[in-house]
Order: sequence, then C-alpha cells, then structure tokens
Amino acid sequence: MSPAEGGTAAPARGGAAGPSEGGAAGPAEGGAAGLRRLLAAGSPGLAGHLARHGLLPACAGADRWELIGEVERAGLTGRGGAAFPTAAKLRAVRTAAAGRTPLVIANGTEGEPASGKDRALLASAPHLVLDGAVYAAGLIGAHEAVVVAHRDVAGAVTEAAAERRNAARGRRLGGDHVRVRVVKAAAGFVAGEASAVVSWVERGDARPTGRSPRSGAARPGAPGGPGRRSGRPVLVQNVETLAHLALIARYGAGWFRSAGTSAEPGSMLMTVAGAVQRPGVYEIAIGTPVSELIDRAGGAREPLTAFLVGGYFGTWVDAAQAAARPFSAAGLAGLGASPGAGLIAALPGSLCGLAETARLARYLAAESAGQCGPCVFGLDAIAGQLARVAAGQSAELGMVRRWLGQVTGRGACRHPDGAARMIGSALDVFAAETAGHARGWCRAASTARLLPVPGPVRS
Repeated sequence: MSPAEGGTAAPARGGAAGPSEGGAAGPAEGGAAGLRRLLAAGSPGLAGHLARHGLLPACAGADRWELIGEVERAGLTGRGGAAFPTAAKLRAVRTAAAGRTPLVIANGTEGEPASGKDRALLASAPHLVLDGAVYAAGLIGAHEAVVVAHRDVAGAVTEAAAERRNAARGRRLGGDHVRVRVVKAAAGFVAGEASAVVSWVERGDARPTGRSPRSGAARPGAPGGPGRRSGRPVLVQNVETLAHLALIARYGAGWFRSAGTSAEPGSMLMTVAGAVQRPGVYEIAIGTPVSELIDRAGGAREPLTAFLVGGYFGTWVDAAQAAARPFSAAGLAGLGASPGAGLIAALPGSLCGLAETARLARYLAAESAGQCGPCVFGLDAIAGQLARVAAGQSAELGMVRRWLGQVTGRGACRHPDGAARMIGSALDVFAAETAGHARGWCRAASTARLLPVPGPVRS
C-alpha cells in the first residue's frame, strides 16, 4: 500500500481548549494535495503530535453528557463498517455502567485482507488513536482502554503507549487518568468483529458471538487468562472512529462537519485497491464521487468492469453505474451497496469477476468460526458449487441462489450474511460471465488474481 496523500502539518499549537470553548481552528487539511485530518505528515512521535494538535481536553469536571452531545452534533458514526452513531454508543455504555467501571476497546484488528486504513492510521498517527481512546474512557467513566492492534503495527502502538507513560511522569498530557494497554490482534477475518474482539481481550478467544457488545457486559475471563474485572460494560470502537473523536474533542462539531455531507459529515479513510496506478490508503470527504477516488489513486490501469465496494462482506457493482455516485451510504444505496469498511477494489476487464468471487467465497468459507451449520456446511457448499461454475464444470446456479437464502440470517454470527451478500451481488453483476462459464467459455483475457486471499495462519 502506498502512503496516503495529504498536505503539510499545521503550525505548532498548544493549549487544551475544548469544543465548549468555541472549537479551535483545525489543523491544515492539505488543500489541493488532498484532505489530511487523520494521517499526520512526518514523525508519528508524541512531540510532533502535540505540536500539531496540542493537549487533549480533560473530561474531569466537565458535563460529560454535554460533551457526548457535542459528539452527537458532529454526526460522527463508526468507521469500522456498521456506521452506528458514536454518541448513541457512548450514551448506552455510560448508562449501562450504573456503578460498574466500563472498558474501552479500540478495534484495530483489520481482518479485512484488502484493507490497509487502520494499519496506516496506527502507524502514522498512533497518538491520535490513543487520545480518542482516553477521551472515550473519560466520557463513559472508564479507567482503562485497550488498543487491539493488527500484528503489523502492534509494536509501534506499544512504543507510542510507552512514550505517553514516560511523558506523563514529567507533565500532564491532557485527558483524564486512564490506563492504556496494547494487545496484538488475533489473526483471521472474523477476529475483527466486535464481539470477537471483546472475547479476545477478555478470554483470549477471538470468536464472534453474534451479540452486540455496545452496552452489554463482556463475558467472564477464563481463570488466569487475559481478561480482568469481567462483567463490565464495554465500548468497542474502530480506531479511526476514536481518532475522529479526539479531533472533535479539540476542534468541535462545526469543524468536523465542514467536510462531508450534511447527512454524513466528516472525512473517512479508505483503501483503493485493484487495477489502479497507485493503490493505497486515502483520506476523503464523505460523498466524494467514486470516479474522483479512482483519479486520486492515479486512474485505472485499464478499462474497468466492476468495483467491489465495502470489503469482502460488501457488494459488487457495475463500474459505469458507480462512477458518478458519491462514496457515501446515501450515494451507494441505489446500487445496493455501502461504504462498509472503507474499501473499493477496481476490477479490470481482463479479469473474470466470477473467478475472483469464487476465490473470495472459498476464503470466507475457510474463515468460519466453526460455530454453526449455515457457516460450516452452507458456505463450504456454496463455495464449492461456485468454483465448479467458474471452472465451467457446472451450469447449476439456481442451487447457489437457494443456498444463499438458506444461510442468510441463520448463523451464530453475521459471517454467513456478509458472505452471502457479496456472492449474491456477483451473480447479478457478472451474469454475462456466469452464462458464458456455463457454456464453457470465459471472456477474461487473463488468469491473474486481483484480491488478496491470506493463508489460514492462526499464530
């Protein structure tokens, strides 16, 4: 992945004026070079972070409900895929605590194989994420925040947390007194699901439960395991969401809403993958047209036929239909798609979309948590039949469509639903290719593979 585009860092600024004091002017945002709110230029160290953003405002002594109201006015939603309103999560966990001490978990697992946004953020601006985790903890009354970081960047985040601890011995960094702990994320696609992340932190078992941990209690930790003080309400937020929260704490809702659309304000990090000149992570204003995203990545390497939008649980869409659409929930809804995990993968005409989908289906079937029949047997059967169709060995697609309907909504978690959505969209968008394969031919000129499919490593 190439580094994100962006401008230069803002001039040094200090102080800790919060949004209630008028919302300080935000950092330089890159201008024509591209929006840069999150991904800092230069060193990711604490000194550069403080020079760019100043101290984090403290929650102690403030009306925390009013501070949560500022988050609501900003319109911040989760950047991990579900786009749930952040203020609603904060309120739910704070209310559920009711005398108990809650926990904040920053989810930087990034199990999505084609995505790189969370790793880029944690490598470029770890202190912004740590600020957001500390601020969220202050808002809900937590004393501990756990950052679950992808193995590629866990070391860097651990160093950043240690740097903050060392600095705090000599001077106050801003924010309330919150213990920050860094945990290396589990491997695997389902390991990033919110309930799986809670289970990993509390029990060392990254298995999704299908139940939302927004305001519920974490399941008890095994004796001697990594979990402590189990039974507490847990706030799980994607690391990008928390980085935005740290900026809202400093610059206010009005500044945050100066990018994006009125209905979907702010910026977002996204990964542009596939047949583009400069695949990588980019920060965009929500609502930027899809065609502009491709241009930002240097343009297409060759004519495109389709995009996979939102990740491996996302939706295949026709490239021509999507080009003029805004990259937002509202803009993509007419195509049956959503931004999801902030990913768009460009499929060139020289590759077969059906063959790519068959590869992804086999990968997703292998990534089952092994908890239910629809996932273990259903996805395996669907992947097998789809592979036979892609290889020209079968013309029976009615069976695949029927099985997709049978696994949807019946799993122990949402894994079968996401896989079925992606596969079903492929059957619609690649209908012509599918018909050709059924007759023993494929119009694709290349057998190259576009999207990454990791091996089954579980270390």
